[in-house]
Amino acid sequence: MDIANALHEHIEVAQAYQEHANEIAQSGEIICHALQRGRKILFCGNGGSAADAQHLAAELIVRYHAERRALPAIALTTDTSVLTAAANDYGYEEVFARQVAALGQKGDVLVAISTSGHSPNVLKAIEAARTNGLKIIGLTGAKGNEMDTCCDLVLHVPSDVTARVQEMHILTGHIWCEMVDEYAHEC
Repeated sequence: MDIANALHEHIEVAQAYQEHANEIAQSGEIICHALQRGRKILFCGNGGSAADAQHLAAELIVRYHAERRALPAIALTTDTSVLTAAANDYGYEEVFARQVAALGQKGDVLVAISTSGHSPNVLKAIEAARTNGLKIIGLTGAKGNEMDTCCDLVLHVPSDVTARVQEMHILTGHIWCEMVDEYAHEC
């Protein structure tokens, strides 16, 4: 394990990702405006992206840094009964879409997280969100994947290394949480 190289890669990706500061701000504003209107934020993803979904939903519900009211957020990755029933009855591709169809309402936001941008269950969730009138923010890796054409806003991490992509995804989520804390403080 070359620790210095891992740190160097992280720094290089973070520096390149700075080019997306405007998109990070725009996506954070979408989230803040939805919360201001009493809407909720839904998160989905697989593996490490599922962990990010749970992490970010918890930050909104509980708090990030600032003391504030609890905010409505749902990680669609946490209900094992729903996940296994949907997988059994409809197939794994539908595990998030069924939840979006049941819980997502016009004006809510879906944050769809997929390092590859090709996860079938995340893409199906995006379709369900579109049908229900949700705003859709995609977090993914390098450009040229299926999320490019189906999200309202896509944040691409300029790397093909899954770990580096995930590191920028959680950084993006933490930036959103700081924006939400500032928004909540101003209201």
